[in-house]
Amino acid sequence: MAMGIGLTKVMTMGNCKAGLQRKGCIRQFLMVLFVFGASLVLSPDSVNAEGIGDTKHNLSATGPGTIRALTESRICVFCHTPHNATPETPLWNREIQARTYDVYASPTLKAGRSGGLPQPSGPTKLCLGCHDGTIATLGAVLNPAGVITMAGSATIPLGSLSNIGTNLSNHHPVSFSYYDALPNAELVATPPAHLVFGGTGNEVHCSTCHNPHDDTNGMFLAMDNRRSALCVSCHQIDGWTSSAHATSAEPVEGILPRPPNVWPTSGAWPTVADWGCEVCHTPHFAVTTSPWLLNFSSTDYCLSCHSPVPGPLPPHLTMAKNTSPEVRAASRTGMRKMADIRGQIKKRSSHGGQSDLLNLSLHDRKGSLRSTTRDATCLDCHNAHVANKRKASPPNASGMLQGVRGVDRNGAEIASVYYEYEVCFKCHGDYSPDFPFVPRVVNTTNARLEFDPINPSYHPVVQQGKNLNIPSIPSSYEPSLNASNVIYCTDCHRDDAGGAKGPHGSQFAPILRERYQTTDNTPESYDNYSLCYRCHNRTSILNDVSFRKKTRRTTASGGGHSGHLAAGAPCSLCHDAHGVTLTSPMIGSDGTGSHTHLINFDTRTVLPIQGNRYPVFHDTGTFSGSCTLICHGRVHTINDSYP
Repeated sequence: MAMGIGLTKVMTMGNCKAGLQRKGCIRQFLMVLFVFGASLVLSPDSVNAEGIGDTKHNLSATGPGTIRALTESRICVFCHTPHNATPETPLWNREIQARTYDVYASPTLKAGRSGGLPQPSGPTKLCLGCHDGTIATLGAVLNPAGVITMAGSATIPLGSLSNIGTNLSNHHPVSFSYYDALPNAELVATPPAHLVFGGTGNEVHCSTCHNPHDDTNGMFLAMDNRRSALCVSCHQIDGWTSSAHATSAEPVEGILPRPPNVWPTSGAWPTVADWGCEVCHTPHFAVTTSPWLLNFSSTDYCLSCHSPVPGPLPPHLTMAKNTSPEVRAASRTGMRKMADIRGQIKKRSSHGGQSDLLNLSLHDRKGSLRSTTRDATCLDCHNAHVANKRKASPPNASGMLQGVRGVDRNGAEIASVYYEYEVCFKCHGDYSPDFPFVPRVVNTTNARLEFDPINPSYHPVVQQGKNLNIPSIPSSYEPSLNASNVIYCTDCHRDDAGGAKGPHGSQFAPILRERYQTTDNTPESYDNYSLCYRCHNRTSILNDVSFRKKTRRTTASGGGHSGHLAAGAPCSLCHDAHGVTLTSPMIGSDGTGSHTHLINFDTRTVLPIQGNRYPVFHDTGTFSGSCTLICHGRVHTINDSYP
């Protein structure tokens, strides 16, 4: 627990004559201050001085804590004196030692950015006089001279939540002007009036959040922090109040690190919404030296809640300093209904095995800038402060993607996505890796260009498709689908087990919801091409409704969809699933032929005839065309047509 001293709302109290009872002591102290004209604001409502007797800040012999005096009955003397005080407000009764602290640092903190935060000062320095753990005995006061004899422990034990130490890098920043942190879209424009800001520049100190004389709210908090009311007094995030985390009724028992016997039990604050910010963040003792004061290990962060893992407590809670014995022993049954994201990202094809929030080389960066890995972090696709459960229709982004940065269809970076594909284009657009999944006549790995509506053909992700005459749509699996619909990237790329709609992982590469064979000589079956058959009616395909057989059969198969599939030609042999990029000046003029109907041959199997540079398809009208190529050893002579 961090002690703080307010400069305007917190009353100072000094020594009283020995033997006086608590109320008499306070009355005499007020009279002394009045007589000597002390320039302090005395407010019994804000100080609640009599209430301090029931808190651990009562270090007298009557105190309730394990650290207390042997015989000293006065309470205020451990911090304040009306005479011979140090030159520190408010009438401080302790020596102020010169110490150097490791201060908080963050790439997003504006205050003190040029040289970092200053060393602790003012009320914060007074608090640390006891709470940095370096003092020899809490009985060491200036007046009366000498040391007050303590019973039992005379210092705050090492490892206690009250012993902050001299490393403040994993604690909320203090001793800086609130205005130096502005302008900041995630901070209120002026210091909130109901909190105490010290110094000449409305400085943030321990006393901003803690009232050392009143423990009504636990941890000597200045106000009740249920639903993070204290946190959001300063921190404002547009969309937070309606977010999934701020409104979640999920139980926290078994997942929430918290100090023992101080905060309300999970029975009093049972849900994620009740705990708010502190489900993920902590103002003291962040697990790692982090710019975001995380409550869990960062590499396993989001997964701590978003994976229903029963059994022993996971490592991130074992590491957490703020984890209570009650939490360690609690079951995690309440989380078993959550989608198993941990399991998904461990599959053969996934977006990576980490939810690392601290790796700034990965966080929200363009794919080409990732030097050693292509793994994505949770924050690349989700904004935990804003995400909600709002449903959406293609191509609009759902609430789960709310507040995420992206890249639009023109390649421009945007602060918050409107469409789902803008999240995907951030990494799978201009910064995609340069190796194609299937080598083709027209090659690109840039999905933004593949779905460009100027192309001769594309799956309708960015906008409605060009061809609305598709006899194989709908299928029995997607009966409401029609050719004029727009679809999501995640209609094809998502968990193959149906546990989540997002593209976290699948046994079918590249993160496909169902099997999509691209190997030549694969036998036709629903299972082998189930991704295609989800939308495209298999019966229609095998009946050659759109790709008709040749009128005069020259082969045993007779062509058409059925003949090619029977010969072991996979769908991907002819069709490019995303789309075919329009090249300059126009596709076809460079000898690659037409590329309607997603025709873009797999060049591992489909070869050009002698004298040609490419295997070529020409579109000659509705459900008709011609090929000039070699496939499976079969030579399609110049303009070999169908039907």
